[in-house]
Amino acid sequence: MKIEVWSDFVCPFCYIGKRRLEQALEAFPHRDHVHIEYKSYELAPESKTVTDKNIHEALAEKYHIPVEQAKAMNEQIGAQAKEVGLTYHFDDMKPVNTFDAHRLAKFAESHGKGREMTERILRAYFIESELISDHNTLARLAKEVGLDEAAVLDMLQSEKYTPKVRADQLTAREMGVEGVPFFVFNEKYAVSGAQPQEAFTEVLETVWQEERDRPVLNTLNPKSSKTSYCTGDSCEVDMNDNE
Repeated sequence: MKIEVWSDFVCPFCYIGKRRLEQALEAFPHRDHVHIEYKSYELAPESKTVTDKNIHEALAEKYHIPVEQAKAMNEQIGAQAKEVGLTYHFDDMKPVNTFDAHRLAKFAESHGKGREMTERILRAYFIESELISDHNTLARLAKEVGLDEAAVLDMLQSEKYTPKVRADQLTAREMGVEGVPFFVFNEKYAVSGAQPQEAFTEVLETVWQEERDRPVLNTLNPKSSKTSYCTGDSCEVDMNDNE
């Protein structure tokens, strides 16, 4: 089974959804036959490489709401993250451009380290408050997962892997993807949003049993399921996730 995951490194629900899928896979009896590929998606391609605003201030400015309201929204997301063992540090987090981080992920994938690099960048941003638009930071993170730091810096200073990132984004547009995370199973079954672990379990079992019988892309958001996801305009929080 192949699972393609469209996500962005500054999408809080992408990290949460990643963890929930991984937890579902831990109990999935056929997990050794599952291959995961991470695809590039930019929620805010217009974002600057460096900004003096923290994530609360940027959110408040974008939606014309008080900073305290923005903090409350992020607290709700942080509560969901804690449920899967992730401690987000929103107070020190800054909005950044993720294009080079996506290029690095493609470089890492070509060297057999794609999944490790994706996890490392997400952790660096949400938990360690790293500036993942900075080339030196990205090169250091790449070294930590076993990649050559100098080679990474050379790549980042070029245009390499730009076509691969753009190809992922084009595919997402062609499929009508409007928010991330977005999961595609065996190029036929689509699941949107950071579904609960139980929902991913249901989808895994369904796809495993029925994948040969359905030749087209089918949406498999489980029965009565609500979910949380990010679009380029906003992050939608399912308040029931915290109940």
